[in-house]
Amino acid sequence: MPETSEFPACDVFEELVRLRRAGRKCALATIVQVNGSIPSYESAKMLIRDDGSMLGTVGGGCVEAEVWTAGREVIESEKPKHLSFTLNQDAAYENGLICGGQLNVFVEPVVPQPRAVIFGAGHISKSLARVARTAGFATVIVDDRDAFACRDRFPEADEIFAEDYEAVFPKLSIGASSYLIVVTRGHRDDLRVLRWAVTTPARYVAMIGSKRKVIGVVKELEKEGVPREAFERLFAPMGLDIGAVTPEEIAVSVVAEMIAVRRGAAPGWRALSKSIFATEASRAVLK
Repeated sequence: MPETSEFPACDVFEELVRLRRAGRKCALATIVQVNGSIPSYESAKMLIRDDGSMLGTVGGGCVEAEVWTAGREVIESEKPKHLSFTLNQDAAYENGLICGGQLNVFVEPVVPQPRAVIFGAGHISKSLARVARTAGFATVIVDDRDAFACRDRFPEADEIFAEDYEAVFPKLSIGASSYLIVVTRGHRDDLRVLRWAVTTPARYVAMIGSKRKVIGVVKELEKEGVPREAFERLFAPMGLDIGAVTPEEIAVSVVAEMIAVRRGAAPGWRALSKSIFATEASRAVLK
């Protein structure tokens, strides 16, 4: 366990906000109840970052070590934990803590807002941006046509890039809370974006198109040396098979798929996914 450094609670909150804005996960541990003597105080906080480092303290010793372990688990599962400790005086003395009270600690996950990066600024993208934002995703629009990638068409987008795709890639911070949706105006542009997208740590990568188009794109990238394993997170054709026809309906089907991935839905939803990578049976078309 990394060494604990003591900081005021306000520093913990400032760091929490910084991490969330940077797209990083963390866990916040708070002493929520105290009975008797403990080496800390009620409301004391400790922040566990996704790299295992810490800020703040809940008292040190064996308690802090267990809270750190729980924090790492909470970051992974994105589900909170309640911990209870009774500080036996003998055990407390061995750890240098002259106390014998009880305390309860609540460890909660702090996850960044999921971010939908939409490549292509056509009519489907307009609907996708609206539906994704309504579902709680920050939205980023990328297109090499400034007449399409603009505030008039995407007034609520968090960011808009009207540049060549390759020029934008280095400007994007992609992580486990990123959802990449490829809906450019043509096959060649889809290929350009997907070539980069499958190398990122994004949680979800999706591309529009028929199964025939998807198979063609995948095989072309494989010829370039992209391994089959790189497509494991690819959802293409994108969206759930709900009979969507209009741009708005397609947007709903895609965002529903994004939500299923984000929330770790029961695996049954994959039977509705249009992606050729959704199940072992559907992947057979690539053999």
